[in-house]
Amino acid sequence: MYAMATLWFESALLPGGWSGGVRLAVQGGRIARLESGVAPGAGDERHGIALPGLGNLHSHAFQRGLAGLTERRGREGDGQGNGAGDSFWTWRELMYRFVGRIDPDELEALAAYAYAEMLEGGFTHVGEFHYLHHSRDGTPYTDPAELAGRVAAAAAASGIGLTLLPTLYAHGGFGGAAPGTRQRRFLNDPERFARIVEGSRAAVRPLAGASVGVAAHSLRAVTPEELATVVSLAGSGVIHIHIAEQQREVEECRAWCGLRPIEWLLANAPLDERWCLVHATHAAPAELTGIAARGAVVGLCPITESSLGDGIFPAAQFLLCRGRTGIGSDSNLRLDAAEELRTLEYSQRLALQARNVLASGAGTSTGRSLFEAALGGGARALLPGGTAAAGLAVGASCDVVTLNAAHPVLAGRSGDALLDSWIFAGDRGLIDCVWRAGVKRVSGGRHVERSALEARYLRALRALLA
Repeated sequence: MYAMATLWFESALLPGGWSGGVRLAVQGGRIARLESGVAPGAGDERHGIALPGLGNLHSHAFQRGLAGLTERRGREGDGQGNGAGDSFWTWRELMYRFVGRIDPDELEALAAYAYAEMLEGGFTHVGEFHYLHHSRDGTPYTDPAELAGRVAAAAAASGIGLTLLPTLYAHGGFGGAAPGTRQRRFLNDPERFARIVEGSRAAVRPLAGASVGVAAHSLRAVTPEELATVVSLAGSGVIHIHIAEQQREVEECRAWCGLRPIEWLLANAPLDERWCLVHATHAAPAELTGIAARGAVVGLCPITESSLGDGIFPAAQFLLCRGRTGIGSDSNLRLDAAEELRTLEYSQRLALQARNVLASGAGTSTGRSLFEAALGGGARALLPGGTAAAGLAVGASCDVVTLNAAHPVLAGRSGDALLDSWIFAGDRGLIDCVWRAGVKRVSGGRHVERSALEARYLRALRALLA
């Protein structure tokens, strides 16, 4: 029988709105009882401002080690007004060089530290889009899910919630084009991929609240028949895919089949609420309507999309379609939920030359609108069936983030002004404590195992960059 612990918050954001004097009784990692408008009890652990933890619906954890190493201007123009000639595609070549050196221990170290930083930044659950499967020369490990197991071990070490998304990557371009040498560590046929999915399910079984979905890397990396195989392996889990991230991808898809990537997906795949379309940057108006009608989530990664020069997703138009969105950290340049939300809103302001673009209506808080969209979209994209409660509610996982009420940025604020100030005037430095499944993983802004995880990360990174 699990012991019951109680947490008391001066102010907390509940599904129905802000409430004062909130006590959570936690048992077995879940919220067993919730009271509001009550005074703290003698045995309560007391805090100021409580928010539900957010889901990070798209991560490539190993790329945390690459952060800051791709910021050199190219030597030649690309003929399109970009003097440097740098793009996603040149960045990808640098990423390939880095990933080609990683061994299993190093992958685990990079991921564990990235996950600890995610917790410090307000994310309590991560969707790991896992396409690094084989040894350095492309030879499969004896256990085809060896590296999936290392991701699960990293999640266990950090305490973050995990949705593991083993990813099928079979080809180098649309129509089953041959892959390049640098892609050899990613490649599988459907039969071996099925074994990786099975092994992934075994790897996450010991982790509280963990699950396995499936992913196709992109339409250019799988054939239609292979995509159907991925979907068939999903079971009750979620389905993710990179889609329409780059203009070149859209053009190559049209050359292959006469349709745009999202257009093809809407016409040929069983798109529904299980799906998360990652990026969808270059979505046409009819495609936005189609995605919203099917109930799929669009996974936005604003910091990475800005870094790579992808473009700006038409989020304001998608909002008018009542579309669902969530946020992810993707290449893990910065691990800060507030910064992702701020970057999302600011990109829309720059594109539309307007303010408070993603507020849900006149007079509503932009911060609250952004936060609640990310909370609901993250739960939909990461939790099997999308049925688990999102937020601070009885039966939900006790995933809580507290803000430092004494921080100058929050002085004199209450209610939605707390969210607006955290997102638009603060950063991860405002986060005090974080609980995941009822266990305190961050205290005083630091992961409780930060020193050990950081030391292991540094050893791995020094070896990789030597």
